[in-house]
Amino acid sequence: MLFAIGETIREARRNRGITQEALGRALGMSRTTIGQIESGTIREVGVRKLIRVLEYLGLELRTRPLGHPPTLEELRETEVG
Repeated sequence: MLFAIGETIREARRNRGITQEALGRALGMSRTTIGQIESGTIREVGVRKLIRVLEYLGLELRTRPLGHPPTLEELRETEVG
């Protein structure tokens, strides 16, 4: 799951033309930390830290029961995005 979140973060960052260095600097994190979040290899990442990254990039964290298919709204967002 963290890998998928990281891929979404990387894509959003690149689409906005922001480097890992610039994102880290804006959020008070290192470029290494941003890279580890994006690759899903970070050992521990706090929820607040993750939410700060997501919000900076205009993203939000959503949850749903494990194994449930995406909602119609989520499918439509995927088509638009």
